[in-house]
Amino acid sequence: MAGRIEDYALIGDLQTAALVGRDGSVDWLCLPRFDSPSCFAGLLGDRQHGAWRLAPVGGTQCSTRRYRGDSLVLESDWHTPGGSVRITDFMPQRGQDSRRTPQLIRIVEGLDGTVAVRGELRLRFNHGRIEPWVRRTGRHRVAVAGPDSAWLRVPPGVHTYGVDGVTASDFSIAAGHRIAFVLTWQPSHLPTTPRTDPETALLTTLRDWQLWAAGCRYHGEWRDAVLRSLITLKALAYAPTGGIVAAPTASLPERIGGVRNWDYRFCWLRDSSMTLSALLRGGFREEAAAWRRWLLRAIAGDPGDLQTVYGVAGERVLGEAVAEWLPGYEGSRPVRFGNAAVDQLQLDVYGEVVDTLHLALLAGLPMERHVWTLLRALMAYLEQHWREPDEGLWEVRSGRQHFVHSKVMSWVAADRAVRLAEATGLPAPVDRWRAMRDAIHADVCAHGYDRRRGIFVQHYGGQGLDAATLFVVKSGFLPPDDPRVIRTVDAVRDGLDHGGLVRRYQAHRRADGLSGGEGAFLACSFWLADALAATGRRGEARELFARVVGLANDLGLLSEQWDPRARRQLGNTPQAFSHVALVNTAFDLAEPG
Repeated sequence: MAGRIEDYALIGDLQTAALVGRDGSVDWLCLPRFDSPSCFAGLLGDRQHGAWRLAPVGGTQCSTRRYRGDSLVLESDWHTPGGSVRITDFMPQRGQDSRRTPQLIRIVEGLDGTVAVRGELRLRFNHGRIEPWVRRTGRHRVAVAGPDSAWLRVPPGVHTYGVDGVTASDFSIAAGHRIAFVLTWQPSHLPTTPRTDPETALLTTLRDWQLWAAGCRYHGEWRDAVLRSLITLKALAYAPTGGIVAAPTASLPERIGGVRNWDYRFCWLRDSSMTLSALLRGGFREEAAAWRRWLLRAIAGDPGDLQTVYGVAGERVLGEAVAEWLPGYEGSRPVRFGNAAVDQLQLDVYGEVVDTLHLALLAGLPMERHVWTLLRALMAYLEQHWREPDEGLWEVRSGRQHFVHSKVMSWVAADRAVRLAEATGLPAPVDRWRAMRDAIHADVCAHGYDRRRGIFVQHYGGQGLDAATLFVVKSGFLPPDDPRVIRTVDAVRDGLDHGGLVRRYQAHRRADGLSGGEGAFLACSFWLADALAATGRRGEARELFARVVGLANDLGLLSEQWDPRARRQLGNTPQAFSHVALVNTAFDLAEPG
C-alpha cells in the first residue's frame, strides 16, 4: 500500500516529476513528460503497479530527510543497528531541451558502520498496466515495452538479478563509500543510452536549483515556506513550452474511498495564471515571459474556442478515461486519467488571464502588439458572453449557473483591460470596456447578493456559501470596508468552517453533481486569511496563515486539501493552487496594514 500523501517528497527535472516515500520507494513517475503514462503507479495501487524501492534491509521508514539547501535534491538518512546510510535522490534538470533523456539518480552513501541494502525495481509502463520485457546489456538492465524503454545502470560490485518481474539489487555499503544507480528513459527504438556521471550530475543539479532560488526577493518571516513553495511551483513548469501543471499526480482522492479523483497533470489557465502571479511577486520574470508565449500558442485561433485546460504543449484533446485495472489510492475509485473539464465553459479564466497580463506589465514585461491583439480578441468574446451561465471555478458537473465568482472575474477582465489600455496607450475600445465593467458590477450587486443576510452567495438565485466569493475583496471589486464585504467574509469563515479551515463550498450532489464529501480546501483557507487582513483583522489572519502553513509535510509540501478529523493531506500533491495561495498571502501579510 502507498504511504500517506504527506509521506511523499517531490523531485523533478522541469519536464516531469517523481514522488519518493519515506520508505525509500519511488511510487509515482510519468515519463518523459508530466502528462505521459506513468512507469511507476504504485501510488494508485501497490508496488505491483510499478515502484522502485531502495532501502536498508529490514528498514521501514527513513529516520530523517531533507532537501539539500534550496533545491529539489532529496537526502534521506537511515539509522540501523549495523550503521547509517544516506540515500540522495534527484533528477538532473533537462531545462528547455525536450529531446534530452530523463534520468532518475539514486546515490547510496555509507555514513558509519556497514549496512546491507536492497533495491527492488518494478517497471510497469502505461500506468501500471504493462510489465516490460527485461534483458541484460553490458552494465545495464533494459526494460522494453512498446515505445518505452528504461535503462538501469548497475554499479560495479552490486549483485543484480531478476525475479517475478522485479529487478533486485543486494549489496552492503561501508562508511565513506558511495554507490550510484541511474535510471534513464528513452524511446525503445534507440540502441544505446547516454552515459552520465552521477556525481557530476548531482553537483550540476544543486547548482542549477540554488542559482535559480537565489533570485527570490521575499525576505519576510516565512521565507523558508515561501521559497520552498516557489521552488515547488518552478518544478511544476514544463520548461520546453512554459506551460505549468496544476500538480504532477492524478486521482489522489479528495476524500479517502470517494469518487472525487481527478487528473491534474495539465495546464489550467486559471492555475497557471495564479502561479505566474506568485512567481512574479517572488521576483521570477523569466517564467512569466515563457508562460505568456505558451498562452499565445495554446489559445491561438477563435477566442470562442478558449479552453479551461490544455496539455503542457498546448494540446486540446485531453479525453477523460477510467483505469479499471488500478484499485486506486487506499481503494479510492474510479482512477481517472485525462480531464473532462476541457469541455466546460469557465468564464472566470478570462479574468485570470487578463489580470496576469496586467501583472506582467507592472513587473516590467512590455506589452507586445501580438499580445495586445490577443487581449482584444478575448475581451470582444467576453463582452458578448459574460451574461451566460457557466460551470465555474469549481468545475461542477451538475449544470451551469450564474456563479458570482465567474461574474466578478469577468469584471476583473474588463477592469484590467482598461488599466492596460490606459498604461500602454494602445488602441482599444476603452469606453466599451468601461461600460462593460460597470454593467457587470451592477449585475453582481443586484443578483449575486442576498439582501436578507447581507452577503454574496455562490450563484444567482441560490443561498449557498462559496469561498470564491472572497474575491469580491481580493480582486478590488469592492473596498474592504464595505459592509457587504465584511459580512461575506464572516459568513465564509463561520459557515464553511471545517476544523478551523475552510471548505470550498457546501458540497453535496445537488450542488456539484458528485456524491460524497471532501476535506478543507487549503487555498481557500489562505484566501480567508487575505480577506481577514484586508478587512483589518491582521492578527486573526496571521493566526490562520500560520495554522495552514503548519499543515505542510516535513519538507514544506502541501496537497490540495486537508482532513481535519483524520489529520492528513488529501488530493493531488504537491498542489500549485495551495502553494500559490501561500506565497501570495505571505506577501500580503508582509505589507503594512
